[in-house]
Amino acid sequence: MNVLAITCHPDDMEINCGGTLLKCVKRGDHVTVCHVCNGNMGHVVIEPEELREIRIAEAARSCAMGGFDVVTCDVGDLDLYEGSKAVRDKLVQIIRKAKPDLILTHDPNDYMADHVAVARLVFDASFAASVPHYEPGEYPACEVTPLYYVENSAGINFIPTEYVDVTEETELKLKMLACHESQIKWLMDHDNVDVIEQAKVISRFRGMQCGAVYAEGFRPCLADHKLTTKRLLP
Repeated sequence: MNVLAITCHPDDMEINCGGTLLKCVKRGDHVTVCHVCNGNMGHVVIEPEELREIRIAEAARSCAMGGFDVVTCDVGDLDLYEGSKAVRDKLVQIIRKAKPDLILTHDPNDYMADHVAVARLVFDASFAASVPHYEPGEYPACEVTPLYYVENSAGINFIPTEYVDVTEETELKLKMLACHESQIKWLMDHDNVDVIEQAKVISRFRGMQCGAVYAEGFRPCLADHKLTTKRLLP
């Protein structure tokens, strides 16, 4: 299978679905990770252009550890809008190139505008990518792809309907998350959050819900043409 994770910032993948993607690699899937925003606003001291380079490099190190391909739409933080045709078209081309059997992305009810915009843009782009005469570009149209929504920040207002046991993958997932050194400091300074501990606690909580030590929770996008009888998550 081809699996495509489209998240907002360079560390969102590790926090919300890093263990699941590692499990996908173990079963032989090809995994592509797309960061829509470049994370350039996530620091108190480092200026945006310098931070952009740092965060792109942090994401590359993390994805190399996981065996994932990585791409960025390179949109500045807080410059993302759900009606952006330019970003939607970038996502169309990324989806067509990846030819995914499954897309993971943010829930439309997440905590900040950039995450919510990604959820909407991915929903729109995943359909547009299937229309042959829409902005043909470099890659041909692909099938309409099932979407699964990842955990909201801190698990708030998110009730999973499917779980993935990531007990064996959690140690590496947290090592990958630790690659994002600039963001770990930012979240502590700005939000008083130890993001590594938070990711571990939420995975443990989801594990308790489904009889695993650690798990990640998901819910499918319930929309016509995006449903399937197959179990797509590992």
